[in-house]
Parts: sequence; C-alpha cells; structure tokens
Amino acid sequence: MNNSSYKKIEVVVMNIRAKSIVSNSDMIKNFKSCRMKAESYGKIIILKNNQPDAVLFSISEYERLSAIIECVECLDEQELRTATNLLSAEMSSRQITKMNNRI
Repeated sequence: MNNSSYKKIEVVVMNIRAKSIVSNSDMIKNFKSCRMKAESYGKIIILKNNQPDAVLFSISEYERLSAIIECVECLDEQELRTATNLLSAEMSSRQITKMNNRI
C-alpha cells in the first residue's frame, strides 16, 4: 500500500473549563449571560450538535490574542521556527509539571 492511501489525522487537544461551554440554543436565548461568562473566563465555547462550533471572546482576551498574532506575523521563518520549538518545549514541561502535581 502506498502512502497516498493513508489518511492524515490531526488531533487537537483543547483545555476547556466545563463552565465556559454553552450550547448554541443557550447562546441565542441568553446572550447577555453568555457575554458575562465570556468576560469572566476570557472566552466561551459554543457547541452545536455537541461539537465546538464557535468561540465568544471577551474584548480583553481578543486584544491580548490580537497583540500576540501581530507579533507572530512579524517573525521571519527562522524566528518562527525557534519560537515554535521553545513553545513546544514549554508545553511539554508544563504537562510534566501537571502530571507530577497530580501524583
């Protein structure tokens, strides 16, 4: 069997607080409450048919993420590769720390 017959599967892991998840119908019925929740948690995840469908950010979280995106967009290819490697190492380190704290 050749490589073209294999399907590439990407796994995305998101850490989401259960309190920051709302259904699409809840969002429609209770927008003000959901907006306040987004302000408290920074963002809320909106589910449609039990799948993540959209995200509502607080303005402060949006501004924070926008600043990060602007900085990343200014990096050249080598700087981006270096930053990616550093972030990967930091994330691995945090996972190990979390696992050790649970023991």
